[in-house]
Amino acid sequence: MFEEAQLYSPVTKGADGVTVHLSDEHPGVHDPEYRARRNAIAALALDHRPGEPLPRIGYTDEEHEVWRIVSAELARKHARYAATEVLVGAHRLGLPSDRIPQLDEVSAALAPLSGFRYVPAAGLVPLREFFGSFADRIFHSTQYIRHHSAPLYTPEPDAIHEIIGHANQLASPRFAAIYAEVGAAVARLRTEAALHFLANVFWFSLEFGVVREHGEVRCYGAGLLSSYGEIGEFRHAELRPLHIAEMGTAVYDITHYQPVLYCAESIAEIEDVVGGFFAAMTDDSIPAAAH
Repeated sequence: MFEEAQLYSPVTKGADGVTVHLSDEHPGVHDPEYRARRNAIAALALDHRPGEPLPRIGYTDEEHEVWRIVSAELARKHARYAATEVLVGAHRLGLPSDRIPQLDEVSAALAPLSGFRYVPAAGLVPLREFFGSFADRIFHSTQYIRHHSAPLYTPEPDAIHEIIGHANQLASPRFAAIYAEVGAAVARLRTEAALHFLANVFWFSLEFGVVREHGEVRCYGAGLLSSYGEIGEFRHAELRPLHIAEMGTAVYDITHYQPVLYCAESIAEIEDVVGGFFAAMTDDSIPAAAH
């Protein structure tokens, strides 16, 4: 089952300031400059208050270069493997490929397309807050960038995942409507079991979902769209039809390429099966095995 804390480096705030705790395997763990940078960016997010201007990050040339490298590599992969709905949305959104966009830029571009806007996150946002904010068309996004020594890899969601993955997806009104149903569902849920079931279904659809188009399997999930490694491997996964009970209770390892993916036959089926489930979901919707 999905354990969101495994995806993020914990962030703490104490007398010495804000600290992002990187794992021993993190590419930047032994780089004091990178660690200080992560702490400073996290502090800006923690200090932000609703209604205030979004914090703008003075990204370095090295950070912009990481974005340029990954953007170029992913663009080639998207042209071949991304779903048409995503490609159309990405074209309309028009993210820069030569520099990291600020969150207020992303919001300004997204708003007329789907009504979504971005707000800063220091790291992990609790499930109820993260998914619940979708009802107001708000997406909590990190602003840091992965370590320059491994531009095509990150052990945690960074700005590349949040923007190249999710913003390109949210540029589609059809996908954005499903996100909004997720948020509305959270407001109806009372149990942690139901909340985790919802997170799992989201994982196997809007994070790691694939769809058939013209006889080929294409990806639409943000986790696939933003990962150079995953987007090169998803065609080798075992493909299963959409099955909400399975998706909500599957056990999987987030540190490896996903061996099982759930494949829709069309965007309309994603809307009907996944979107329809979120639209009607209550605590009583989940099977007994999920409790």
